[in-house]
Amino acid sequence: MQRRLFLQHSAFLMASLGVSSYKFPFDTPYKIKELRNGVGVFTERGGTIAFASTSKGIAVVDSQFPEQSNHLIEALKGMSENPIKLLFNTHHHGDHSGGNISFKGIVEHVIAHENSLKNQKAVAEKQNTVEKQLFPDITYQDTHKEKLGKETIKMHYFGAGHTNGDSIIHFERANVAHCGDLVFNRRFPVVDRNAGASMSSWINVLDKINSTFDKDTIFVFGHAFDPEKITGTHEDIKAFKNYLEQLLGYVSQEIKAGKSKEEILKTTAIPNAPEWKGDGIQRSLTAAYDELTSK
Repeated sequence: MQRRLFLQHSAFLMASLGVSSYKFPFDTPYKIKELRNGVGVFTERGGTIAFASTSKGIAVVDSQFPEQSNHLIEALKGMSENPIKLLFNTHHHGDHSGGNISFKGIVEHVIAHENSLKNQKAVAEKQNTVEKQLFPDITYQDTHKEKLGKETIKMHYFGAGHTNGDSIIHFERANVAHCGDLVFNRRFPVVDRNAGASMSSWINVLDKINSTFDKDTIFVFGHAFDPEKITGTHEDIKAFKNYLEQLLGYVSQEIKAGKSKEEILKTTAIPNAPEWKGDGIQRSLTAAYDELTSK
């Protein structure tokens, strides 16, 4: 089954990249899945990568870690002579931008929100890893647009959420929108308050996503509890919004009832949001408690 699926994925890539034949290895550590109109996703270790292949070149969204990006680059180069032109970062976290360095000397531009660049530089300086980074050379505030072949790629910033620098990258022709870590599909999220995260703002950001993109949009999520469900629909975004609302409401209620932070952290499930699973519920509870008590 895996061999057959891989051949199907390979056929999609060859067609979209204008290649008639290519010999693929079958023991690859990664998975490539086609979405539509030349846009696909790559998963291995870290946040979901998306890519768009056009007659004028290839655009990539996020980079996981250096080893994984090298695998992606090798696969794309093996299938096409078209250059990898653009690299977009949804935000600064290492599992989404750590592999940027693998694109050094390959891509023409790395693009991210201005706060993402600031966060990436701050973390690299603190960890003494500046030399291991490829920082964005183009940043924006509200929206940014690039044209590559027949595909138009538009970046949106709707405010603080998972961090204060999260972008949604929309392949307009294919109508595929990469949400980065603004959506954790049925998996407890990371809330990076050190990088300006805000769950109350995040809820508003999710509303803006649902009102901006139409019912036919395919959404790509940064992470999912089920690794096969890193893409989805408006309903998944509404479900994640409900999780954040229920989380904030529950922690607020517990605080008003006189519960201590330690008592709240003993919670094992968020009421009315039972689908969210995995490790990290205490992380979410801590972030909610800190946000609510810092006002």
